[in-house]
Parts: sequence; C-alpha cells; structure tokens
Amino acid sequence: MKNFPVQKRLQLNKHWAQNIVTDHAADAKVSDMVIQSVNLGTTTRLKVRVTHDAPEILPLSWFVKTPSLVLKSRLITALPGLLRKEIYFYQSFAKTAPLKLPPVLAAHNRFGQGSTLVMSDLSELGYIPGQPKDTLSLQQAQRVVEDLAKFHGYFSDKHNLLKSHSWLTDFNSAAENHLGSLLALPLMKRGLRLSGELIPDKLHKPALYYAANRRKIMKFLANGKQTLVHHDCHPGNLFWKGAEPGFLDWQLVRTGEGIGDIAYFLATALDSNLRRVHEKYLLDIYLTNMQQQGVEGLNRQNLYQRYRAHLSYALEAMVVTLAIGDMMDYESNLELIRRSVSAVEDHDSYGSLNY
Repeated sequence: MKNFPVQKRLQLNKHWAQNIVTDHAADAKVSDMVIQSVNLGTTTRLKVRVTHDAPEILPLSWFVKTPSLVLKSRLITALPGLLRKEIYFYQSFAKTAPLKLPPVLAAHNRFGQGSTLVMSDLSELGYIPGQPKDTLSLQQAQRVVEDLAKFHGYFSDKHNLLKSHSWLTDFNSAAENHLGSLLALPLMKRGLRLSGELIPDKLHKPALYYAANRRKIMKFLANGKQTLVHHDCHPGNLFWKGAEPGFLDWQLVRTGEGIGDIAYFLATALDSNLRRVHEKYLLDIYLTNMQQQGVEGLNRQNLYQRYRAHLSYALEAMVVTLAIGDMMDYESNLELIRRSVSAVEDHDSYGSLNY
C-alpha cells in the first residue's frame, strides 16, 4: 500500500475498501488497496486501485471524493456542505434522473466522519472524462442541450417531490447563498485584477455593480419556472462515450430556472464564433424539447431574454473561481473567462438584469 500522507488522515485502508466491496458482493475479499493519485481542490479527489476477487461485480479502479484537505477550499465548501449536497443528489435522484450519471459505489454522509463519495473510474469503463477547457462541437453541444432539456422537463412538474427533499433548501443551502453574496464584491475585485486584459475595462463597473447587488440579482435569476438544475455545467463536468454525454459534479445542484444551465453551458463550452452562429438554433432545440415534454409557459422571446440575463452568472462563477484559486486548472480558468466575457458582451447581459 503506497505511503501517501493523506491516506491516514482520510482513513482510507483495506478495512474501508472491504466495507464497500461487501455491500456489493457479500463474500468477496479485498487483498490490497493502493492510492494511485491525489488531486487537492474544492474536494480531495483520489484514484484508488482496490484488488478484490469480485471484478465481475464491481470495478477494481475507483474515484473517491472527500472534503478538501486544503484549508482554504475546506472553509469555503464546508459551510454550504457542497459534497454533502452532491451525495444527497445521488442518493435521491440518480435512479430516476433522465441523464447518464457516473456509477456510484458508495455515498455516505456520516456525522463526525465527513462525507465520502466513491464512483467507478470512468476511464476504466471506456468513458472519456471532459476537461474544463474542452471546446465542444455543435453535435456535442446539441446532445448536452437535449439531455438538459429532458432533465429539466422531467423535474419541472414535480414541485412536491423537490420540496420533500429538505437538503435542497436547508441551512447549508441558505448559507451558500449568504456566503456567496457576502464575498461577491471582494472576490470580484480580486478576480478582475487577476484577469488582466481578459476582461475589458468597460465590463468592470457593471461586474462590480453585479457583485454589490448579488443577493437581489440571484433572486431575479431564480424567478423563473422552477426545476432541478446542475448549476455548474461546464466541459470539465461532463464525460463522454462516443457522442453521448454524461454529467458529473453535482455539488451545486439546486432548484432554479433551467435556462440558467443552458446559458452557463453555452458560455463556457463553445468557441465564441460557433456559439454566435448556432446559439439561437440550440436555444430553439431546448425550447422544442421542453414543450414536447408538456412544459407550459415558455416562449422563444422570454426564453432568449432569460438566457441573456443568466450569462452574467457564468462570468461571475469563472471570475470568482480565479479569485479563490486552486479550484480549476489556471489555463482552463482563463479560457472559460475568455469565452464567458465574449457571451456577456455579445448579449449585454448586465443590461438585461431588470431586478
């Protein structure tokens, strides 16, 4: 077993692995467990190789997420309970959500022991994990938009179901919103400074005004037809098998307006020229799919206006990510800022925030 310093701190050992294996194959035995890689960010992400005698039932290579061992990241994510929320999502909705999700081997929220999410290693299953600065093709973008429409449509008429899951609106969710609004202005100032010439001077004043009024703006952006939303749908949170996308990293899942996911995705995943040429086509695909599922109250003009407004959050998210640091690969972060700036400028997104 490799001697990683984090291993003892996280209590990842053969006994831990055996408990997970036993849940899937009662008589199977673990003979070894090796931590192959560790990535520290908003969470601690590990690749683990578990040698056991039931490979036909569950894989040997696992992907593990635990609370971050980086103090700064842990402080930011602990109060809103982001990993805890992701685990609740998989426990509550993984079996019914009409999306491809990663196979989950174990998901635990244990008082005093923190949260642990264990998934199959996607690459071992033949999937290709996305990278944040991937530039998607029109075909890929269309598949993601279609799948998000299925997801949003499925949950748009399930208000009682969503309300029954108190973790979507509990103290941690309120804390996340409060913390985001409290830190928005200093983080925006820092992010604008670190972005340098990527963000033109003419956007600085509206971006700072957005940050100063973030609480009101978040209410405005949430004031649409409610469904379940991913809220962080950039290329690094996707995986692929051929042309079929899957969706990862549900730490920011919440109730909200579905077009917000589409705006975030198109602002971060597409080359700006491709987006300019095809975004109305992709928005029409989203609208058509939602209407075919019986979702009422949507029309092209209103959807487009809400799309414009939601682009502002995509830029905020990328600038704040840069300001905090250590949350995304630096070059990827800069590229997603560049793409989001282009979308915000093209649509005068700040000017569309009629809150």
